[in-house]
Amino acid sequence: MAFITIMVLAVGLSMDALAISIVSGSVCKHLNVKHALRIGAFFGGFQAFMPLVGALAGLTMRQYIADYDHWAAFAILCAVGGKMLYESAKIKSEKTGLDVANVFVLLVLSIATSIDALAVGITLPFLKVPLGIAAAIIGSVTFTLSYLGVFIGKKFGHLFESRIEAIGGLILIGLGIKIVLEHILA
Repeated sequence: MAFITIMVLAVGLSMDALAISIVSGSVCKHLNVKHALRIGAFFGGFQAFMPLVGALAGLTMRQYIADYDHWAAFAILCAVGGKMLYESAKIKSEKTGLDVANVFVLLVLSIATSIDALAVGITLPFLKVPLGIAAAIIGSVTFTLSYLGVFIGKKFGHLFESRIEAIGGLILIGLGIKIVLEHILA
């Protein structure tokens, strides 16, 4: 998997965290640079860690599904992408009442937004991706977008939340299709 593909994967996975960061910035006007850095660190850290956990699971399953690994990657990416598309259509009022300045709330949100990264991490060993580099890129991209998302939210409010998550879902589905097409056409 090329660097660009890992970057696209990272952007797709970070969309949940970005959406929450934007909502947090729009709802919690008291958030400042310190809060934005903490939000970015939590979201980025969990997004970097969870694919590694998923990859360990993928490595243990690799020998059993090596002949079908491209289909497994396709199914997981499409399922996660489809879930993101579905969630982007729902009203997320449950997120707007949360105070991300609270470390416990931020921890719970970080885990919730990184579950997709755990699932996608299962596919990384099938694609022969350097896991440390992939995790570092995913975490860095999520950190950056989450940090910026707080300030975007302060400026523009809820205009982008559902659209961002939908774009992330489409990116993951596109990557799944790309993986299957590369295998079929190779």
